[in-house]
Order: sequence, then C-alpha cells, then structure tokens
Amino acid sequence: MMRKRGIEVLEERDLIKAAKRGETRAFAMLFHNNYSFLVKYLIKVTMNPDTAEELAQETMARCMEKIHLYQGKAKFSTWLISIATNLFIDQRRKRKREQDWHQQEEINRKLKWHMESRNEEWTDALTALGKLREDVRIPIILKHYYGYSYEEIGEMMKLSSGTIKSRVHNGILAVRKELKGNE
Repeated sequence: MMRKRGIEVLEERDLIKAAKRGETRAFAMLFHNNYSFLVKYLIKVTMNPDTAEELAQETMARCMEKIHLYQGKAKFSTWLISIATNLFIDQRRKRKREQDWHQQEEINRKLKWHMESRNEEWTDALTALGKLREDVRIPIILKHYYGYSYEEIGEMMKLSSGTIKSRVHNGILAVRKELKGNE
C-alpha cells in the first residue's frame, strides 16, 4: 500500500486480492484504472467506438465474474486484453456477415472524424489497418502498438506463435501496399 497526499492508494495486486474477496470498491478501482486503456485498445480492434465501449463493458463484467480465475502470471491489463479479444472474436463469429467495401469506407470516415474530434491520433496507417480482416489486424495492433511477443499474442488468440508471426508479416505487407497506393 502506498500513500499519496494522505490518501491510501492500493497497488494493483492488492486491489486484485480485495476484488477476489468480493470487495466491490476494489473492483471499481480496477475498473477505473483499466477502462480507458481497454476502450482505446478495442477502438483499434473493432474500428467502431460504440462496439468498443460495449465490448469494454462486457469485458469488465466478465472480469468481475471470473476474477477468481486470474492467477497473476501475466499483467492484469494483459488478462483484460485477452478477455476482450476473445469476446470480440466470439461476437464476430456470431455476426459472420461481411460488410461491403462502401460500408467499411463510411465507417472508417466516421471513426477518423470521431477520433480527430477527441484530439486523438489518427494516421493513414490506422486507415489501412481498418481494411484488414480482424484476425490479421488484432495481432498487428497487439505486436506494434502494445509490444506483446508473438508467443503472448498466440496465447491470447489461441493460435501458434508461427501463425501470429505470419499474420503480422503479411498484414504489414498489406498495410505498406495500401499506403503506397495512397501516395
């Protein structure tokens, strides 16, 4: 436990222990400390701010249900990303309908406007990422935006590290090709 200007500040591991004991305030603090990070990750994955918010809330609800399963082998944020990624993949499997190219372009335009209106960074690379399938986009985001290893990403997505490495490599080539085409 640390002290900050006379206020007790619990470290994350203490909050997790308290949340496992059913202390709702501890879970609320974990929620507060991780929610923004989770939403930003999910915006990049889903390319849809509304879906990202919905999945972040669903992730935190699932976390609350399953907090007793968290073993501390990975960082808590990694565990949350793993839950969120799996929820997203499950959601995509259920919906399976593919949007046509024009609908995706409209979504990308709206997302770019949404991010810029919040003074958040938006680059041509993110636009190019938005054109990739989710099973390629997610490993690239986890590797290059969040610095996870191929092995960690493979564990999160329940795929071999070789498959992840291949998807990242081929996805990066596709992004580069898309960026060259825009010049």
